Amino acid sequence: MTLPNGITIRSATAADDAAITLLADTAFGMRSPSATLAPEARVFTIENAVVAVDGGRVVGATKATRMTLTVPGERAVEACGIAAVCVAPTHRRRGILRAMYTEQHRRTEADGVALTIFTVSQGTIYGRFGYGPTVRENAVSIDRRFAEFRPSAPDPGGVELATLAEVTDQVRAIYDRWRRIVPGAQVRPEANWAMLFADPVAVRGGGTDLFTLVHPDGYALYRHRRAENVNVAEVVEIRAVTSDAHAALWRALVGLELVQRVDAVLSDNDPLPYLLTDVRLVRTNARYDALWLRLMDIPAALTARTYQRDLDVVLAVADPFRNAGGTFALTIRDGIAECAPTTRPAEVELGIDVLASMYLGAYPARVFTAANRLQAKDSAKARALDEAFATERDAVLGWFF
Repeated sequence: MTLPNGITIRSATAADDAAITLLADTAFGMRSPSATLAPEARVFTIENAVVAVDGGRVVGATKATRMTLTVPGERAVEACGIAAVCVAPTHRRRGILRAMYTEQHRRTEADGVALTIFTVSQGTIYGRFGYGPTVRENAVSIDRRFAEFRPSAPDPGGVELATLAEVTDQVRAIYDRWRRIVPGAQVRPEANWAMLFADPVAVRGGGTDLFTLVHPDGYALYRHRRAENVNVAEVVEIRAVTSDAHAALWRALVGLELVQRVDAVLSDNDPLPYLLTDVRLVRTNARYDALWLRLMDIPAALTARTYQRDLDVVLAVADPFRNAGGTFALTIRDGIAECAPTTRPAEVELGIDVLASMYLGAYPARVFTAANRLQAKDSAKARALDEAFATERDAVLGWFF
């Protein structure tokens, strides 16, 4: 594909590897530790990249790989994961991003994949391509000097200290158990495991290498660092399959000596604050989106997950980028959905980006109704839609990409 200004969109080749790395490092303002790996050891290989080329120089790139995503109902769905989307600062406002995305999404449609996901650096760009934020995170800090657990809080024990090298197989197995039950979590590829266990200095932010706490049903990886003149334990990853493992790991983290503060990332309804005598000690410092999603095939995507209540509704879905939109009859019985195009009149109108945000349950329909981004002819239909898309578990991003 060639743009009117002579810029060509094509598949990347091995000869483009160094240029893509330089472009991505420039665009994101950091040296990617994955760039030091052999190309075949990376999560995103050069064979699945799309580049924009101007006079033989790479001026835009986007990478993609196949992922397995857990959706509500503990179901696994194949998705296209996109990463490292960038355009050279010398070539902005020339239609390069849209052209690359057009080619990338054409390929995904040809592959018959129902969902596309990626982590987003800027929140104003991707709604025009039909994406919506679908996983939310909360960066919190706990002043552990004053944190006390309620007398009724579980104290199951079972946590052990270990080096990460000693428990790599156990950590892998726990993660796999956890990701099977949590919406938004993905199967973790070998290349990402290798990066986690290598723990390169470039990802430590000035902190120590990783410390490990392990429980039969969970683990916590954390590092020590000095910040704002206090000693901090930064929780890099905590995964708990059971509530007992969650409580036991947090008791161990809050029990760390010579640490004034514990920093972590929690989902909206994490029970940690309610285990403590003072909920205010879990202070939210930032709340942000962690994953964005686009429905490539609406019937396939909506029938892939389960739901919380019965529903009969006709949805008119607007897609500003591709041809996935239309009018669809969605019927849910006992949690199982059927969805197909219909000529019946629409009862609810919404953008495909809104449907994407609702998909994993983190963003309820009612907030989009209040913002006039979801219009329903009958308020009862809007409430029913809200209840149907709700989930028992918070959506959580399994690993960042």
